[in-house]
Formats: sequence, C-alpha cells, structure tokens
Amino acid sequence: MKHTATLLINCPDRKGLVAAIADFLYRHDANILHADQHQDSELNLFLMRVEWDLNGFGLPVEDFEKHFAPIAERFQMQWQLKLATQKPKMAIFVSQYDHCLADLLYRHQSGELACDIPLIISNHPDTARLAEFYQIPFHVIPVTKDTKGQAEAQQFELLDKHNIDLIVLARYMQVLSPDFVARYPKRVINIHHSFLPAFVGAKPYHRAYERGVKLIGATSHYVTEVLDEGPIIEQDIARVSHRDQLEDLIQKGRDLEKVVLSRAVRWHIENRILLYANKTVIFD
Repeated sequence: MKHTATLLINCPDRKGLVAAIADFLYRHDANILHADQHQDSELNLFLMRVEWDLNGFGLPVEDFEKHFAPIAERFQMQWQLKLATQKPKMAIFVSQYDHCLADLLYRHQSGELACDIPLIISNHPDTARLAEFYQIPFHVIPVTKDTKGQAEAQQFELLDKHNIDLIVLARYMQVLSPDFVARYPKRVINIHHSFLPAFVGAKPYHRAYERGVKLIGATSHYVTEVLDEGPIIEQDIARVSHRDQLEDLIQKGRDLEKVVLSRAVRWHIENRILLYANKTVIFD
C-alpha cells in the first residue's frame, strides 16, 4: 500500500495559489508525486489535486490542519486531506442483475479497488451465493412502496454500524428517498444503463431499441435528489446497428456498465474527483 497523502482544493482562482501550495509542501520536505489543476474561468474557480510521499515529510499528519489553515484562509479554500493508508469502507447495493457486483468483487479481490467491503445489501436474495463466494456478509432487505421507509431505516442502521464511507448502487433497481440522499451527499455512486441525458429512468435499452439508435452507452454518476441528473463521473459507448435486437443491446450494455462503474468507483477511492456546479473534475 502506498504511504502518501493527497490534498484536494477548491477555491476562487487568483495569482499565487500554486506557488503558495508548493512552497508550503517544500518547506516541510514533501516529495510531490503528482500534481494537477483545473481553472474554470467562467466561474473564476480553481481546483487542484496534489499527492506526495509521506516518507520524510516533516510535518505530522495530525498537525497538518493547524499549519495549513493560514494559507487556506488567505485563499478561501475548501480542502480535504486524504491518506492512502486509510482505506474507505464501501457498501454495495444490488438487486437481481449480478454483472456489476461480480466485476466489483473481482476487482476488489485482485487489489484494484483499495477499499474494504463490509457488507452487501439487496432487496432480493438472488446474488447471495456470489457474496458468499467472496466471503462478504449479505443482507436481504425487501422493499415495497409501502415499506420503503422501514427498509431504508434498516439500511441506515447497517451503514452506520459499519461506518460506511461510500455506497455503490450496482444495478440496485430502487429510487433512493430524499432522506437517503441527504444522509450521504456525494457518497453514493450509481450506474445508469444509458448515455445520459438520453433515456433517463426505467428500461432505457427498450427505449433505445424502439428509437433505433446507433450508439448505446452507460453512465456512472453521483446520486442526487433529481433522478439520473447527478454529477457525471464516467461514460462510455458501443456502436449498434439495425441487425441488433433488444437482447443484443442489453448484452453490449452490460459490458459497458461494468467498466464504467468500476472506473468511477476506483477514481473516487483514489481521491481523483472534485465536484462543482453539478460537474466533476477527474484528475489523472
């Protein structure tokens, strides 16, 4: 595991920002491994990600906030410090389709996703054997229109018990309540089986087939109260033709869904994403 720290910054754009940050890290003997920035001139906004090696870093991590505060205040920064050694805890929600779940669990086992997965929550028992194979606790919480509030209360209890940092909806076919979304802002990632903003909501492959599209896609995004309109993290597409039937679109789409979701989850875990104005900046 890497022994690094990552600083994420969002603030008004002005001269001297990069110099001030680099000078602060230099004065404390930081060896910068990666640094990237983005300016939005229209909103006069500056965003930055900088990662450095903690070996030889002359400032104890617990003292970072106290020493960095004057710079942050001077430049009106919103900032976060993330440590590679502190692996986030991720919960996966799934319904009956298992392809995204299987892909995430395999990538986690292979070391590609540097996180812990304390539990999987489903409203159906169909994927229990897959969770058992990877030795991850599996909880079935049925959801109906009349029991949605009760079901989410049970989910909250489990998520709080395990101190979950990130929730991934791996084809979880339920709309989260506003209360759920408000409890976990910018911490719920969904995969939608279309190239948003086209074909929002249910059965997008059916509507794409009926429309005769030549491209289908998949979109991973953060969940907000407005269905399928949260900040987009990643998208990809596949070409289809008049010869493809609905089943072909669904099969091609599932391949896209797995890749798009896993990329989004990995970038979140690696602290490569900053959000603003319902957009995302994905740093290399």
